[in-house]
Amino acid sequence: MRRIAYCSPINPVHSGISDYSEELLPYLGQYVDITLYIDDGVVPANPLLGQHLTIRSLSALAQDHAQHPYDAVLYHMGNSPAHFHIYDAAQRTPGVVVLHDLVLHHFMLQYHAVHRHDIVGYRALATQYYGAAGTHIADRMLQGIFDDAVFDMPLCQPVLHNAQLLISHSQYVVDHSARIASATPAAVVPMGVPVLAQPDAAPFRAQFDFGQNPFVIASFGHVNPYKRVEQVLRMLRNLRRAGINAHYIIVGSVSPNFALAALVRRTGTADCVHVTGYVSAPDFNAYVAAADVCINLRHPTAGETSASLLRLLAAGKPTAISASGSFLEIPADCAMHIPLDATETDMLTACAFLVHQHPAFGAQLGAHARAMVERAHTLNHSAARYMDVLAAHYGWEEQTIQRPALWDVVPVFDEKNIRLTPKPVVTRVSEPAALLGTARAHTKTTPWAESSLRTKIADLFAPKGR
Repeated sequence: MRRIAYCSPINPVHSGISDYSEELLPYLGQYVDITLYIDDGVVPANPLLGQHLTIRSLSALAQDHAQHPYDAVLYHMGNSPAHFHIYDAAQRTPGVVVLHDLVLHHFMLQYHAVHRHDIVGYRALATQYYGAAGTHIADRMLQGIFDDAVFDMPLCQPVLHNAQLLISHSQYVVDHSARIASATPAAVVPMGVPVLAQPDAAPFRAQFDFGQNPFVIASFGHVNPYKRVEQVLRMLRNLRRAGINAHYIIVGSVSPNFALAALVRRTGTADCVHVTGYVSAPDFNAYVAAADVCINLRHPTAGETSASLLRLLAAGKPTAISASGSFLEIPADCAMHIPLDATETDMLTACAFLVHQHPAFGAQLGAHARAMVERAHTLNHSAARYMDVLAAHYGWEEQTIQRPALWDVVPVFDEKNIRLTPKPVVTRVSEPAALLGTARAHTKTTPWAESSLRTKIADLFAPKGR
């Protein structure tokens, strides 16, 4: 069997890539022998990793590879401090880079300022690739002013230029990377997620003290200024004004740079916004099961492929996503694409209202989404595609499954373990109702004509007896 060095954060390091790797590794292990390289001093929270894989420190990789070369070395790179030592190792020992975020600007800032204590180096890097504009943005970032312009300055060049091969989970990242580092070969490997049984949501929903017939809206993952929460809160307010007992659960942590409480206060949604903080995988899945409609918005985009979105689609949930970046690769019959224009809040409102009023529509959308994941985004499919890409790049023989999955990746639902943390402490605000007017207006103004949803929403809000 071929031997692979696999470099990634793993739990207890809180990162979506930690969860991703722990789910993918048992399926990659069907094909190859894997040595997992992690940060020095990290003790894996998942005992199955140590039971089935050799685990080594990243600081030992260069020597290990020199003494007994691996057939391939995979580095998982994302836009967070969890990848400091992975980046160091990739610079010393070039290999295959799995790029989870096109934009690595925030990583490079923290890498130089925190890890290397070299802010001059960060500033020089920004100037090298983006000239005077890069210098200006670097100076603002160093002052703690996080400018959206960094999304047009991804600063991923040092990673791409040193990679033997780039693997991404979207064509969007491959296309953009080709313009940055045209000499680096690249391939798309679809992200894989577990496809779980769909449990009865009633036991989970029964634990919510939300009153009669609640309509549960949920978003998942770390909340920052780019997750479009203000638009979601306005949508929530519109639904409440229309007499719908809507509640919004934010499943995940909230960035200290994001003033959620102020937004909740301004939109008057204190009684119906709930924040869980970081939750375990079983709790995550339980909240997904309990939701009527899910939200996964982000703009500007760092070019990331959202594992949380794929989990929602795998669960068969009607989900609203931003019509931006790699999200545009999700078929229009599998999710509700929300335009990034003046109609954004109206479209969110209309889509949620449609799911509420016509459960069959939400069920059909969810069924299409789950079928798409089963077709192209299972863990088995993703692992097989990794092997195809590596074999083609390195000239290996065809890679076939040599043994069963190293362990079973099936998170357990725990209906007794859903807990809501206190709501944001805010003051309520009341304003006149306006849902139906904005929803009807939306059908006349949205330029989003390519989606069949436009017709469905127009029919829904058409005058009676037409």
